[in-house]
Amino acid sequence: MNAAVRAVVRMGTYLGCKVYFIREGYQGMVDGGTNIEEANWSSVSSIIHKGGTVIGSARCMDFRTREGQLKAAKNLVDKGITNIVVIGGDGSLTGANSFRGSWGSLLDELQSKNLITQDQRQKYCHLNIAGLVGSIDNDFCGTDMTIGTDSALHRIIEAIDAIAYTAYSHQRTFIMEVMGRHCGYLPIVAALTTEADFVFIPESPPAEDWDKRLCMKLEQERAAGQRLNIIIVAEGAIDRNGQPITAEQIKKVVVDNLQQDTRITVLGHVQRGGSPSAFDRILGCRMGAEAVMALMEATQESEPVVVTLDGNQAVRLPLMDCVKRTQAVSQAMKDKNWELAVELRGKSFARNLETYKMLTRLKPPQTEQQQRGYNFGVVHIGAPACGMNPAVRSFVRNAIYRGDRVFGIQDGIEGLIAGNIKPLLWADVTGWVAQGGAILGTKRTLPGSKIEEIAQRLKEFNIHALLIIGGFEAFQAGLQFLESRDRFQAFRIPIVVIPSTISNNVPGTEFSLGCDTALNEITEICDRIRQSAQGTKRRVFVIETMGGYCGYLATLAGLAGGADAAYIYEEKFTIKDLQQDVYHMATKMAEGVQRGLILRNEKASDNYNTEFIYRLYSEEGKGLFSARMNVLGHMQQGGSPTPFDRNMATKMGTKAAHWVADQIKRNLQEGGVVNASGNESAVLLGIVRRQYKFTPLSELKEQTNFELRIPKEQWWLKLRPLLRILAKHDSTYEEEGLYMTVEDSSKSE
Repeated sequence: MNAAVRAVVRMGTYLGCKVYFIREGYQGMVDGGTNIEEANWSSVSSIIHKGGTVIGSARCMDFRTREGQLKAAKNLVDKGITNIVVIGGDGSLTGANSFRGSWGSLLDELQSKNLITQDQRQKYCHLNIAGLVGSIDNDFCGTDMTIGTDSALHRIIEAIDAIAYTAYSHQRTFIMEVMGRHCGYLPIVAALTTEADFVFIPESPPAEDWDKRLCMKLEQERAAGQRLNIIIVAEGAIDRNGQPITAEQIKKVVVDNLQQDTRITVLGHVQRGGSPSAFDRILGCRMGAEAVMALMEATQESEPVVVTLDGNQAVRLPLMDCVKRTQAVSQAMKDKNWELAVELRGKSFARNLETYKMLTRLKPPQTEQQQRGYNFGVVHIGAPACGMNPAVRSFVRNAIYRGDRVFGIQDGIEGLIAGNIKPLLWADVTGWVAQGGAILGTKRTLPGSKIEEIAQRLKEFNIHALLIIGGFEAFQAGLQFLESRDRFQAFRIPIVVIPSTISNNVPGTEFSLGCDTALNEITEICDRIRQSAQGTKRRVFVIETMGGYCGYLATLAGLAGGADAAYIYEEKFTIKDLQQDVYHMATKMAEGVQRGLILRNEKASDNYNTEFIYRLYSEEGKGLFSARMNVLGHMQQGGSPTPFDRNMATKMGTKAAHWVADQIKRNLQEGGVVNASGNESAVLLGIVRRQYKFTPLSELKEQTNFELRIPKEQWWLKLRPLLRILAKHDSTYEEEGLYMTVEDSSKSE
């Protein structure tokens, strides 16, 4: 929420508006006085990394009454406020819409009581509303993600990972109760990204004999050698009759029937706490800025909008349409129409539920001899990135379930040439979801002149399809295999590339596995570095990020970390730009800002390197601030995969397995020979506008700058102006400028 508040204040100031905080939600609007306070650029400095909301939030019964709304309207008119950004759930947004609908009659009543003048009545005759959804439950229809959801998932995953290690030692069953009174998004994604054995959610209650099914599932897992079982239950979980299913009830079933050592952990408000994730910070920045633009373009006839996330776009939707759709989910659940409830939650929710159900239905064959299908190879090519292991796990289990075999190729192309290949069995990939790096091993080596040796190895192991997981090198290797099909029959097999690189520089996808984890690592490190200067004199940190010639990490980490500047190769900069940024920094420091943050992509410029920028700031800041330099290096590749990367990897592994099986059917010839020669049988699986898309590698060749190893078009470059605006210090606000306000009336508990 603080990222959104910061964006509203700074975007509003940049556009020449006078911006006000309304503290303590609608209660502050009703009470007025010091609760309505003018904000400026520095009011929102150093808040982007804080959880909660700095302007406070409260439930307000007064605002539901006519008398309360009259007081609120009077307080707004006194300040000249006719534009409001409301950050909250559907209750807060519905209240804002109701207030707007009554605005004219409220002003008439205030004028009749001589509480406002006729001029004020005419000048402030209409009220504009823009809503932002702040809710960890992700329970608002019309948006892919609400502010706070990703951070809550981080807390849940961290807790489950921590518990898993100790529970594994003791052979325990853990029941985790997570938030989700009316929405199962958090529990279903948590289950998907932690290898949970069972999940209970409100929208899709289990079968009536769930207790028997649960016990059967847990018995099967233990018989297969699994030492740990995790059951996730939403606080609002119900059965098909609408009766609550509690953690205690589940524990009783497990203990009474299986006598397993079972523990309950209720995460509670831990899920709301902590520093926001990089995703949430960027989401707040984008939505806050878009809300301001919506208000600036609003007219008296405009209906209230809510800013939502649609793929990579911040879009405006009619507020009440979304509220009605959200309320329709509750009605569907009351009517016990579970299929409709899931459908109304949206495609993302339905896809998560479908993937989880499919993965938990998968069972290993009774004996390995039952696997008489095809042989799939899986190999990493490129630098390690978080998300590789969950993708392999998902691919392996889907393939084995179908009766196929998967061969894990160790250490990339070099391992393939050396014949370092072994079968991956069901149990071999247990626990891989939470593991960072690449357990199979990876190298940057490309096929090159060794293409004939590679073909011989594929033929020797009778590989019928190949999954390549990696970065730009994986894409290049896939292309080389495709282009060698004329010479070698061994490459006439389905080939699918899953992009996995922290640099996010592979064409054909908006996100690569690992880039979200790297972004969070950088953001967290920047937070710590800036915190280290607390209590010291004013200081500027110059930090170098990885990414090759791709400035994705520097730009997005700059937005998430509240950087003052982020220098990248794609956007040329001169000594004048650097000089201007130094002057900006000096101005901020002179006005009370304590710490500055400058990010630089490792290949932003040959001459203006990190050392040069550090020395420039050190020299120009003498007497005003000191400078420090940090090169983050391989820390950015480390850590455990984030929920986003785990979720995406799991889905991509599943989709790749299905695609491969389908391609083998299409290209199967007599005698069981696979002969895939068409371009559509060698593809890259990416995310393009919310959809998972298989794009032929031959098509992507035209979209790629091979010299710089980046796509010719990169969606995130459109975020660069927002980064500059939110870091800009110059105000264009004049006394008689436009007026707007930001208010947070979420129902935090």
